[in-house]
Amino acid sequence: MSDHSRILCPVLQQRIMSAEQAAELIPAGANVGMSGFTGAGYPKAVPGALAQRIRQLNSQPNAKPFRINVWTGASTAPELDGVLAEVDGIEMRLPFQSDPICRNRINDGTMDYVDYHLSEVSQYAWSGFLGKMDIALIEVAGIREDGSLIPSSSIGNNKTWIEQADKIILEVNARQNAKLEGMHDVYYGTALPPNRKPIMLTDPADRIGEQYLACPPEKVIAVVETAAPDRNSPFKPSDEVSKKIAGHILEFFNKEIELGRLPKELLPIQSGVGNIPNAVLEGLNAGPYKNLTAFTEVIQDGMLKMLKSGTLKVASATAFSLSPDGIQEFDDNIDFYRDKIILRQQDISNHPELARRLGVIAMNGLIECDLYGNVNSTHIMGTRMMNGIGGSGDFARNGYLSIFVSPSTAKDGAISAIVPMVSHVDHTEHDVKIIVTEQGLADLRGLSPRQRAHEIINNCAHPDFRPALIDYYERALHSGRGMHTPHLLEEALSWHQRYEQSGQM
Repeated sequence: MSDHSRILCPVLQQRIMSAEQAAELIPAGANVGMSGFTGAGYPKAVPGALAQRIRQLNSQPNAKPFRINVWTGASTAPELDGVLAEVDGIEMRLPFQSDPICRNRINDGTMDYVDYHLSEVSQYAWSGFLGKMDIALIEVAGIREDGSLIPSSSIGNNKTWIEQADKIILEVNARQNAKLEGMHDVYYGTALPPNRKPIMLTDPADRIGEQYLACPPEKVIAVVETAAPDRNSPFKPSDEVSKKIAGHILEFFNKEIELGRLPKELLPIQSGVGNIPNAVLEGLNAGPYKNLTAFTEVIQDGMLKMLKSGTLKVASATAFSLSPDGIQEFDDNIDFYRDKIILRQQDISNHPELARRLGVIAMNGLIECDLYGNVNSTHIMGTRMMNGIGGSGDFARNGYLSIFVSPSTAKDGAISAIVPMVSHVDHTEHDVKIIVTEQGLADLRGLSPRQRAHEIINNCAHPDFRPALIDYYERALHSGRGMHTPHLLEEALSWHQRYEQSGQM
């Protein structure tokens, strides 16, 4: 233990050990709940040590494969998903991932993967649907004298994992800013039906819980000290496509305000992670807006800039997802951000009832959208998993506005994001209100399927693909099969088949 250790609980000071020693305590076949959400707050030492152990054990003659089941909050980083997938150490993964090695194993069938709405994972665990959790491996920013935990840069499912696990391994990361303490809001009022009570949160700024994670010291079998940074990936500068998409959304907001359907402070914003959402945030920050709020999953660079300028007055989330410049800005000015950012567990940050009550404006990405507004946000050509549904469904079905964004083409124009029929459905037409590409915006509210088709083709499809989409739709309309949602079944997925065969839709 160092002279400036963040482990203040005397009992847990006796359980400090190396990452290698802690990894020895994780048996093959274990269900392991790990902290982490969008590359923030994940354990950084024990997974690597465990991967080394797995590699050594599996290299022995006649060795029985050593694998574990990994449950997290969302995506993590190469130090967790990557190293364990590389040694074929993961049997089953849930609920969201973005690691390329994991993705390859999922798609070649050597790793099972369960893709859940992020708000539902805790309930699945509480209900026992996932089996018993053997070990929770949780990163924290510190341990207090009474054994309670100062959460790290994400909360995710940590509350549930600590409650559900038989045993707990803690990584105490001195690299995390000590002033994170007090920024968290851990709600301990959740329950399973029929014992649920209303969640008394009516504004993103409301605090309804505790600043710390409760952790029974007797369950802790190891404490590992670390000092490693989160996965802070840089964002690309906004390109012309992203700026055009952002411009269409901002124009739409302004019209909605003029029509009285949105207040001038808008409604709480939820934004997915990536360059396009950051471009939208930059556009909002450059506009006339003040005192906006965010009720979302992650705090991105764009939200820090909005908080700094006063465009945004408060942001509620479950994790950070910052670039290196963003984390430097946050660390340098954490005293400013402390009372403007609230981190909650993900069954609260993504809670469908809260999203409905607050009237969240949800903005998320898509892989493809069909003529009638069904959205695929997870699968490439219908069979190959990209990352997962994440929290997009939590907000799309329950938000006041569900906006899905994408460039109109991919693969240098070989693929159209607007297709006759999506190859996989994550968000049905009933949950999708707005589609936006750099070509324009389609407002689908109040429209029949045939009306939606006209809006999507004319406003969102790339000109190179628009004639073929019109041709498909017109022939389907007059096929005699039915005019409510016209389709040519023998051609509905022909665009995908053509791409698989020729590399061009």
